[in-house]
Amino acid sequence: MTAPARPRGSEELIRAEEPVLAHNYHPLPVVVARAEGAWVEDVEGRRYLDMLAGYSALNFGHRHPALVEAAHRQLDRLTLTSRAFHNDRLASFAERLAALTGTDMVLPMNTGAEAVESGIKVARKWAYDVKGVPRDRATIVVAADNFHGRTTTIVGFSTDDTARSGFGPFAPGFRIVPYNDLAALEAAVDETTAAVLIEPIQGEAGVNIPDDGYLAGVRELTRRAGCLFVADEIQSGLGRTGRTLAVEHEPVVPDLVLLGKALGGGIVPVSAVVGSREVLGVLRPGEHGSTFGGNPLAAAVGTAVVELLETGEFQRRATELGAVLREGLAALVGNGVVGFRARGLWAGVDVDPALGTGREVSERLMREGVLVKDTHGSTIRLAPPLTVTGAELEGALGTLEKVLTS
Repeated sequence: MTAPARPRGSEELIRAEEPVLAHNYHPLPVVVARAEGAWVEDVEGRRYLDMLAGYSALNFGHRHPALVEAAHRQLDRLTLTSRAFHNDRLASFAERLAALTGTDMVLPMNTGAEAVESGIKVARKWAYDVKGVPRDRATIVVAADNFHGRTTTIVGFSTDDTARSGFGPFAPGFRIVPYNDLAALEAAVDETTAAVLIEPIQGEAGVNIPDDGYLAGVRELTRRAGCLFVADEIQSGLGRTGRTLAVEHEPVVPDLVLLGKALGGGIVPVSAVVGSREVLGVLRPGEHGSTFGGNPLAAAVGTAVVELLETGEFQRRATELGAVLREGLAALVGNGVVGFRARGLWAGVDVDPALGTGREVSERLMREGVLVKDTHGSTIRLAPPLTVTGAELEGALGTLEKVLTS
């Protein structure tokens, strides 16, 4: 008999990845083996409070019982048919998700980038079929410092040189304007504009929150110009900011909303484009698709996610605990923190550069049992699961204070 494989420790596992994994990530040196709720455990049994939550993919924490149960139940019945056939879970998922988001129709996909690509395709199709833009002339206006995904189309309109450099040539048809600048946006929109595509809050850029009235201004501008407003809520949506959608902080209803991450409950990749029938109805059979999009397992988990959000519990938790987060960060301004931006349970924290880069601060927090992620410069992001407790959140803030002031 072959002897059982010897368990490998964190350092050995990290070294083992080096020659066989493409180097497209630079993770913190922690090897997670188990997780539950807001906590993860590495292969040596050390516990860490997860203050990143998979960039909002784990809004409901690790292995939420209702989501795990839904997945187990569906695994025993049916996992995939492709959209060549109907399945018995998809209608309920689409009905519930449309009702939750106040929309008419759902286009199910898998990853966030697929949702963005799908939204771009739908907007262009609408521009040609409904608005009457000459074929292959449609333009889409996007914001600088955006992050919408990693496909070649998407990085082509990124202003982040690390994401963009070396991957051209890029698809034409995109105009980039400064974020939170309605005058620049209005100047960029013309008769060829199919859509304005923006994040209601820019996550990767450091949780950039626009001025009050900006989203309403985008909605009014696009209405006057006869183009679509497409909101990328892949990180900001599904409870993160204290509302089901971040656009709900203003009286705004986009034409299309892009969803992902939390929609899969941290169990399976699930994304969707949701919107009005007048826009999503332009698609006809054969024009767009996905082998796994809308599969029964994804639909079952996605439906369970919607059921959690229908209660309003997680939106309330994000609002109430968001106040704790803001209060704790405000106390650190001048004590290692030079500024922060926060909405709900989501914050970008600008650390005094004299104390280290965002990466260095993240590594120090990791050694103290708290996991966060840096973004540009000396900024770190905090986005704990919406299941985090007040005591856990205050503990994490205390650890941040210790790291910044010791």
